[in-house]
Amino acid sequence: MDANQTDRSPGGSPGSRFRRALAEERPLQIVGTPNALVALMAARAGFRAIYLSGAGVANLSYGLPDLGVTTLDNVLEDARRVTAAVPLPLLVDVDTGFGAELMIGRTVREMIRAGVAAIHIEDQVSDKRCGHRPGKALVSRQEMVDRIRAAVDARTDAGFAIMARTDAVSVEGLEPALERAAAYAQAGADMIFPEALADVGHYASFKRATGLPVLANLTEFGLTPPFTTAELASVGVDMALYPLSASRAMNKAAMRVLSEIRAAGTQAGVIAEMQTRGELYDLLGYEEKERRQRHG
Repeated sequence: MDANQTDRSPGGSPGSRFRRALAEERPLQIVGTPNALVALMAARAGFRAIYLSGAGVANLSYGLPDLGVTTLDNVLEDARRVTAAVPLPLLVDVDTGFGAELMIGRTVREMIRAGVAAIHIEDQVSDKRCGHRPGKALVSRQEMVDRIRAAVDARTDAGFAIMARTDAVSVEGLEPALERAAAYAQAGADMIFPEALADVGHYASFKRATGLPVLANLTEFGLTPPFTTAELASVGVDMALYPLSASRAMNKAAMRVLSEIRAAGTQAGVIAEMQTRGELYDLLGYEEKERRQRHG
């Protein structure tokens, strides 16, 4: 094994496990896990692959908007915590790669060292914004091709997956987006992520244009409807991503509990909404670890 490659057994490298999950479940449901505890929950719920959102890192770890203001090291810190907690293959959002070609190469190598299975890199300008917001700007097709080639050339694990995300549908229209996606596939991308699609049939167009596995981003409150896995399967979608579903639920619940405690002067009225101590301990394997600590 290459010195830079990380093999998180059982089951081989993270990238190989991601590809195996993709072969065994169509569409592969990939759920966002903003921290290690949620990753444990995803494993308990039966998901076979998980995700670290760039917006999630910015919002939850730093209290910042998704405007390209976090760094590679910020994302790596959260990624390492998740991969240390569970063996599920992790797909990570690396935005535009955090720089030009040399920096993109470093991003890929560091992600592999961190035990990440796959990344997606996008064709927005470095001063990027959420894919479901207006006013996005794209780099040229050639610049994005160069980004993909830099990522592919830096790969030290053949199983590590490099996914090309295009935001071109909402900026340039469907046909230019399909042309971009075909060029990204030709440049060596393993998978395609067409962002902000409103028509389920358009996923099939991207699959035909590229011949690659296609991801559908089912983020809530955006431009893409909450398509079911059956609807996605009917047009050949390979991956269904729920990037911030757990985060949004956690945020709303936390705000309700905090507001109730502040207003009522007690948490008694919302205790039923909380995870119990026993439930948390069960998820963490607390008592077994405690016994091992006690008896050495």
